[in-house]
Amino acid sequence: MTAAGSAPGTRPDTVARAATFRALHESGTFVMPNPWDAGSARLLETLGFPALATTSSGFAFTLGRRDGRVTLAEVVAHVRSVVAAVSVPLSVDLENGYGPSPEEAAAALTAVGEAGAVGGSIEDYGHGEGVYAFDHAVERVTAAVEAAARLPFPFTVTARAENLIRGSTDLDGTIARLVAYERAGADVLFAPGLREVGQIRAVCSAVSRPVNVLITPPLGVADAAEAGARRISVGGGLTWVAAGALLEAATELRDQGTLGAFARSPGMRGIVPLLAD
Repeated sequence: MTAAGSAPGTRPDTVARAATFRALHESGTFVMPNPWDAGSARLLETLGFPALATTSSGFAFTLGRRDGRVTLAEVVAHVRSVVAAVSVPLSVDLENGYGPSPEEAAAALTAVGEAGAVGGSIEDYGHGEGVYAFDHAVERVTAAVEAAARLPFPFTVTARAENLIRGSTDLDGTIARLVAYERAGADVLFAPGLREVGQIRAVCSAVSRPVNVLITPPLGVADAAEAGARRISVGGGLTWVAAGALLEAATELRDQGTLGAFARSPGMRGIVPLLAD
């Protein structure tokens, strides 16, 4: 162990970031937005957000790919670049752990932890495989929790139940999975696809661990917080806002030859000072 209490190869500030991240979950509600690269992460940190989380769809977009078509090695490199750019804690969207087996989920969590992330989510859905069977999904969460315990700092494991964004409307089934994931040791529970305050309240009432809520319009931060959410994220939402602005400006440039969108932007002079060392 080093003087900072970390193992060889661990960033010296990882232990402190991990403790900060854990403390954020102890009471109240905090917003954890999702940058898609190091630059967007720096901007979000400048705005005062206390923690950040990667977005699998947003990162895939930076590589010109669709969600689910990125490798673990690419994600690890992405994590290193974002961690080096900011001082706040970073959690990672690990999708299904880049493989269906419990061992693969554990290895993915270990890899991003060694890269400087202090949290990560494992979902129970594999692209091309569908939602995993209940017992198998629980085994994967258990393996991830055990891998986290072997890291030299408190890595926060988030377990995701994907039913509601994969064609199911079975809230009770989603809650049953989250309860099982809590029993398996997950630190945070997450069910993307909760669209109503009543659904959020039902999930938060069913478990004792913090719940992450992915908010989408018309829900807002206050709605999710009032319903019991401890942590709030936006997934790839900010990526698509930025991509939409690019499309709007480029379409105007192509079709009209004008730069109205450029005039409405703060531009490089408005953004770059926020990135100063």
